Amino acid sequence: MGVVVGTSVTAAPAEKKGARAAEEKKDVLSAETLSGLELRSIGPAFMSGRIADFAVNPADPAEYYVAVASGGVWKTVNSGTTWTPIFDNEASYSIGCVTLDPSNPHTVWVGTGENNSQRSVAWGDGVYRSTTAARAGRTWGSSAPSTSA
Repeated sequence: MGVVVGTSVTAAPAEKKGARAAEEKKDVLSAETLSGLELRSIGPAFMSGRIADFAVNPADPAEYYVAVASGGVWKTVNSGTTWTPIFDNEASYSIGCVTLDPSNPHTVWVGTGENNSQRSVAWGDGVYRSTTAARAGRTWGSSAPSTSA
């Protein structure tokens, strides 16, 4: 029977007769092996994990939007390989739904406030619409009621 020490296995004293004193085995999960991996934000799960809604551009299936319950709205244009947060500058982070206008997929609608409260979200402040054709989801207008007196 061997005794594990670091990344090598050495024979127990009773087993040394006629056997090699130490047998090297490569540690496949060594720090050197994992050194190229870094933690990184790859999309909606990094911010929250609860996906509230999903909208796909029917004219371009590689472009879609994800509404995250407590993490805003994210957009991909390469089938989910990379993601861009597109709702970070708005007043609400709690998202309940996202949809695209069926006659113009460059018009994105976002409904704020999640209907499945998990004690980690806030109520919404209205419905937002982005209509910038070439930059869908980059600028928003709100239908939220005015808070000014």
